[in-house]
Amino acid sequence: MDSRLDYYGNALATKVMKHLYSASKALSDSTLPLTVQHLVEIRASQINGCGFCTDMHTKEAAHAGETSVRLNLIAAWREATVFTEAERAALELAEQGTRIADAAGGVTDDAWADAAKHYDEDQLVALISLIAVINSYNRINVINQQPAGSYQVGQFG
Repeated sequence: MDSRLDYYGNALATKVMKHLYSASKALSDSTLPLTVQHLVEIRASQINGCGFCTDMHTKEAAHAGETSVRLNLIAAWREATVFTEAERAALELAEQGTRIADAAGGVTDDAWADAAKHYDEDQLVALISLIAVINSYNRINVINQQPAGSYQVGQFG
C-alpha cells in the first residue's frame, strides 16, 4: 500500500503539522497520565481505522511499559478486567468524542460525569484536547492512506 501523496514531505503539510505537534507536546506535558493518553490515542485510532496511528501509539505505549495484554484488549475494554475505573472513563469519553457523528447525542452527561470523577479540570481539558488532536491526525492519515507497520519508536521526536 502506498500513500496517496507524500503528505509528510509537503511544505504546506509541514506548516500544518507543526501546530499539531505543538498541541501534542503540550498534551504530553500535561498532568493527564501518559498511560491514559496512550489508551485514548490507540482507541480513537482503532475506531477511525487509522493503521498508522494505531501502529505508532501501540509501539510507543509498549516502549513506555504497557503490557501486551492491555494493548490487545483496548478494542474490547468494556469486557476486560485490566483497566482501572479512571482508564475506563477516559476510554468511554474517547469513544463518544470520536463517534460524535455516529452518536446522535454526542457525548453523554453520564460519560462526562464519570470522567469528571477521576480527572481534575486541567486533566479534563487535556483529555478533550487529546481526543480532538488524535482525531485530526487519524483523519489526515486515513484520507491519505498512510501505510502502517514501519513506525519506529521516537520517530517523530
